[in-house]
Amino acid sequence: MNHLFLIIAIAVTIFTACNNSTNQSTKRGSDSTQAKPEAPAVAATKATTPVKDILAGYLQLKNALANDNGSDAAAAGNTMVWAFQKFDKSALTAAQKKVYEDVEDDAREHAEHIGKNADNVPHQREHFDMLSKDMYELVKTFGGGQNLYQDYCPMFNDGKGATWLSESKEIRNPYLGKKMPTCGTVKEELK
Repeated sequence: MNHLFLIIAIAVTIFTACNNSTNQSTKRGSDSTQAKPEAPAVAATKATTPVKDILAGYLQLKNALANDNGSDAAAAGNTMVWAFQKFDKSALTAAQKKVYEDVEDDAREHAEHIGKNADNVPHQREHFDMLSKDMYELVKTFGGGQNLYQDYCPMFNDGKGATWLSESKEIRNPYLGKKMPTCGTVKEELK
């Protein structure tokens, strides 16, 4: 009987030692294999949307206007102009290229106006309204690379209303800013 307990104790010890060795090598292996799964994730992030730099500038612009900050809005407008200038159309399909070219000049012009009018937030908001329509077309065509929301403010432009894109479900109104920061509703979720 003592031999049986001794054999079981030795077997458990060996099993435990082997299992720990396997876990450590698995942990070491998982460290090295984690780099492999991250590589596709990084590649997927880079390929999420060809308009990611344009969209990033747009979202900065939206947030600046929501905070009534004309100089930050102007900087974001200039960021968008730069992103439009460096945009590579070579990998686009014919249909994507057509949509992009239909939107590009108009959107860039609105971004330029916003960039040149740091001291005139109402004028920036007028251009942001038209720019938001162009950005909606780009995101519908190319995707946003993230969840986005098309929000709607019924009060802007003398009650005619206006839409904008947001990275958050929470309403932060770029048209009315701090005066009415939560005025608006989510009109559409874009994935």
